[in-house]
Amino acid sequence: MNIIKKIAVSALFSGVSFAGFAQTVTASADTLDGAEAKIAAQAEKAGASYQITEAFFNNHVHMTAELTK
Repeated sequence: MNIIKKIAVSALFSGVSFAGFAQTVTASADTLDGAEAKIAAQAEKAGASYQITEAFFNNHVHMTAELTK
């Protein structure tokens, strides 16, 4: 009976739509504008919007963003 329950749960989850996704991307550049431009290019290539989640500056910029569709 356990196997039947597992198969039923697996079938249920396999039918769930995974249309929405979140992907984390990073970029490095000499300026904030340069790093954001790289993030924007990655988002455009993926056909997604982006939200910057963090940016570090120490002689250059390292930026992280989350892409969402």
